[in-house]
Amino acid sequence: MYKVLLADDDYPVLELLAEAIDWEGLGFVLSGTYENGAIAWEHAQREMPDILITDIGMPKMDGLELSSRVKEARPSVRIAILSCHSEFQYAQQAMRLNVQEYLLKDALDPGELVKVLLKFKEGLDAERQTDWEQTRMRHLVNETKELRKEKFFRGFIQQPLLSADQWAQEAIAYGLFGAGEHCLPVIGYIENYARVRARFSSEQTLRFAVDNVMDELLAELTPFALHVGYDARRSMLLFAFKPGIKTNIYDQVKSCLGQIQSAMRRVLKIGMAFIVGEPADAPKRLKHELGGLVGGTYRRFYLQEGEIARGPAPVSGSPDDLFALYDRAGAEIREALMGKERPDVARIAGKWMGIVWRGGYPAESVKDWILKLVLDLKLKLHALLVVRSDDSADMLHKEIADIDSLWELGRWLEEHLLSFTAARGEGASGSKRLEVAEAYRYVSSNLGRRISLEEVAELLHLNASYFSRFFKKETGATFIEYVTKQKMERAKELLDQTGHSVGEICELLGYDNQSYFIKTFKAHAGVTPAEYRG
Repeated sequence: MYKVLLADDDYPVLELLAEAIDWEGLGFVLSGTYENGAIAWEHAQREMPDILITDIGMPKMDGLELSSRVKEARPSVRIAILSCHSEFQYAQQAMRLNVQEYLLKDALDPGELVKVLLKFKEGLDAERQTDWEQTRMRHLVNETKELRKEKFFRGFIQQPLLSADQWAQEAIAYGLFGAGEHCLPVIGYIENYARVRARFSSEQTLRFAVDNVMDELLAELTPFALHVGYDARRSMLLFAFKPGIKTNIYDQVKSCLGQIQSAMRRVLKIGMAFIVGEPADAPKRLKHELGGLVGGTYRRFYLQEGEIARGPAPVSGSPDDLFALYDRAGAEIREALMGKERPDVARIAGKWMGIVWRGGYPAESVKDWILKLVLDLKLKLHALLVVRSDDSADMLHKEIADIDSLWELGRWLEEHLLSFTAARGEGASGSKRLEVAEAYRYVSSNLGRRISLEEVAELLHLNASYFSRFFKKETGATFIEYVTKQKMERAKELLDQTGHSVGEICELLGYDNQSYFIKTFKAHAGVTPAEYRG
C-alpha cells in the first residue's frame, strides 16, 4: 500500500478526490488531506508519502516549495500538481522539480487522476522489485556471515572448550578479547514475540530485520559491542572494554541498551528487555556467563516490560503454594466477570498477577495455573452458549506456551477475561443466534489484528453477503461498525489503564496508520486519544 498525501486550499476539491477515488482498492492509503502546504509539510516529516498531489497556490507554503522539500527528503516520491494556472512559467517550475504530472483543475476528472495514480504505482512497483532484488543479494551475503558467527558462538556455549587460547585468537576477528580487554555479556529478549513474529510473516524475516538494525546501531555506539542472534527471539550482545578506575562499564552498557530499545521501537515497533551478566576476563569465564544467560528462563520470566536487569531473579516459590490460591483466585475472577464491569475484571486480573510476581513461582507452574483458570471459565461460558466448545484447550495451550514473561502472560489473561466479559454481556442482551455470539467472541479475542467480514463469515461457514445482512438485522449495526466500536472501547481501556503511547495502542489494535486510528477514535469518542487520556 503506497501512501498518498493530498494538499489543496480548495476544500471541495479535497473532498471530491478523497471520496470519489477508491484509494484502498487501487492499492493506496490516503495518509492525509491538508488545506495549506505548511501543515502538509509537518505531516510529511512524520510520515513521508510515496505520492504527493498538491495545488500550487496555497497559503503559508505553496505547492512548489512543498514539492521541493518533499523531493529533497524523499527523491523517489511521485508528484502531481493540480493547478488553475495553465501558463508556461508554472509548468516550467514544476518540470525543474521533476514533477511527473501537471493537471488543470478546470478540466479535472477523478478518472484522469486515477490513471495518473496507476502509472505512479507501476513505477513504484518496478523500483520496489529492483530494490528487493538488490537487498536480497546483500542479505544472502550477510546471512552467510551471520550463520558463521552464530555457529561459532553456539559451539562455544554448548560444547567443551578444548583450547581457550585458540578460541581467544579466533574471537579477536570478531573484535573480542584484544590486548587487556574484558567482555561484558548481555542477553536481549523480543517482547510480545508471537505477535511480532506474525507481523513479520517468518522467523527468517524477523531475524534479518533485527540483525540489520542492531548492526547499524552498534556501529555508532561506544563501547564496541558484537551482536549475535542466538535465535529468533533472543540476541546476545558482547561488550568489549578495558577495565579501569574511571570506567563504569555497567552505566555505559545500560545507556547503549536504552538506545537500542528506542531504535527497535522506532524502526521495527519491537519492544526488548535485557539481562546484563558479569564481566569476563577470559574465555572460560565468558562461557560460564553466557551459559547462565541463555539458560536463564526463570530470570527471563520475571523481567518486567522494557526492563534492563542485573542481579539474581526472585526466589522461587513452591507450586503447591500457588495452587493453594487457585480457588480464591477463581472465585474473585468469576465474581468480577458476572458483574460485567471491564475495569473490575482488569483490576482483579492485575491483583492476582501481582500476587504471582511476589511469590516468584516457577514459570511452568504459573502457566498451568492460568491456563486452568481460563479453561474453567470457558466451560461456564459455554454453558451460557457464549463460547463454542471447539475453541480448544490445545489452542490455548499453544498460545500460552509461546509466552516467556509474566507481564505478557498477565496481558494474555486480561485480554481473555475482557473478551469473556464482552461476549457474555453482548451474547445475553443481543441476538440469540449462535452465529452472532460466535462472531462477538471472535472479535473480542482478535482485537489486536485486522478483522474482515470475509474471514468471520468463512469461520462460520456462511456466505459473506448473507452473514453481513443477518448480522445487521440481528444487531442493528454493520459488522465493520461493530468491530470498530469494540476496538475503540478497547482503546479507551488501554488509555485509562496503561501507560502505552497512542502509537503503541494503535499497533496493539491492529492499525497500521496512526492518523487513521486517531481520526476513527475521535469520530467514536468525540475527542482525540490524547485529549481522552488528558
